[in-house]
Amino acid sequence: MTAYIIGRITITNPQDYAAYAEQTVALAEKFGGRFLVKGGAQTVVEGNCPDRHVVIAFPDRQTALDWYHSEEYRRILPLALSASSRDLVIVDGI
Repeated sequence: MTAYIIGRITITNPQDYAAYAEQTVALAEKFGGRFLVKGGAQTVVEGNCPDRHVVIAFPDRQTALDWYHSEEYRRILPLALSASSRDLVIVDGI
C-alpha cells in the first residue's frame, strides 16, 4: 500500500534549506519515492499553515522508513533541521 511522507515546514534559513532541498528528489527516487508536492503556491482556507508543504509517495511504509533512516538521508538531514522548523509524518494511503 502506498505510504506518504507529509511535511509541514517553516523555513528559517532559505539558503541552507535550499542546499538540503536540492538533494531530496534524487534521493527519494532512489528509494522509489515520487514528490507529489514540493512547496508551491498555497491558499489557506482553514487554520494556520507553515510556509511550505511536501508530500512524497513511496511504494509502502517500510520503504518510506528505509528512506528516512538511510545513511544518505541522514547525511543531509542536519541541514533541514538547522534551517527549518517542521513536522514530518508517514501516512498510509487508501
